Amino acid sequence: MKKEEQPLMTQNQPNGAQPSVPEEPVRVNHTARNIIIAVLVVAAIALAIFFGTRAVNHQNDSAKGSKDNPVVIGVVGATDPQWVEFTKQAEAQGIYVDIKDFQDYTSENPALDAGDLDMNEFQHLLYLANYNVQNHKNLQPLGGVAIYPLGLYAAFDNGKPKYTDISQIPAGSTVAIPNDETNQARAIGVLKAAGLVTLKGDWTAFTIPQDIDDANSKIKVVPMKAEQIANTLKSGSDDLSAGIINNDYVADAGLKPTDALYQDNAEAEESRPYINIFAVRADDVNNEVYNKCVEIFQTKPVLDKLQENAGGTAVLADKFSAKELQGFLNDIEQDARDK
Repeated sequence: MKKEEQPLMTQNQPNGAQPSVPEEPVRVNHTARNIIIAVLVVAAIALAIFFGTRAVNHQNDSAKGSKDNPVVIGVVGATDPQWVEFTKQAEAQGIYVDIKDFQDYTSENPALDAGDLDMNEFQHLLYLANYNVQNHKNLQPLGGVAIYPLGLYAAFDNGKPKYTDISQIPAGSTVAIPNDETNQARAIGVLKAAGLVTLKGDWTAFTIPQDIDDANSKIKVVPMKAEQIANTLKSGSDDLSAGIINNDYVADAGLKPTDALYQDNAEAEESRPYINIFAVRADDVNNEVYNKCVEIFQTKPVLDKLQENAGGTAVLADKFSAKELQGFLNDIEQDARDK
């Protein structure tokens, strides 16, 4: 049964009883306890910072390339056979590397510039030149890797190429080229070298279709998305007689590099912008460990794996010195500023 609340007694209550007064709550002084807790928290934070700093300093104190402080290299395709072999060969020579995989081609240079990477290897000189000029940066090449030739392929008819020789391409017919800035200029260079187009002036890595002298060229040029060119050629469309296909799409189209009617000369001056390179920050161009990494990558066991991965299409560019590559980059950057 619920107990009824009892009224407080008043001065008018019988028997002269004194009114009851509620007891004041006991107020405990927690100042000392709070001070102790605060001191303990501060001490814990200080210890965490101390040991965290010791751990970082321990890594920084370790020589670059050691197990505790590996060389961090950004790539696209970290599991490709050349990187597996490179890692093995580097460790055999006492250099530990950490191959960081990227899924695109836009993050590696900012990561290198920010110090999150020590090196990267995913781009050619033209890509690096554009990045430096557009972002006011100064990343530099440290060593060459390879050039991948760009090929001209014939359109198909009933499942077979219409032409087996470049001389068979009809005058006045249309040839497709990739419409992205980098491959567009290179494709025009391929057509120029093949004698299919004439330019109004000198070719540069920034040449565009408007620089073609149509009146004095054998064929007409139409830019298209790179991934569409192979499919259009294979479909047997009468709109195209031939097209430049990026290496990335050759196999997807069921073609082989040897099917090309013409390929650019990967050793020619016009091909220099397309040399794939290792890149570092400008302050690291003389870093002995990073240079050693390039030397290890350029050894036969690693390059054999690179060729295996490229289906034998790579033209090695491992004989260029860092100084030569830096000179090429400087020229390309000047062209980029002048365009």
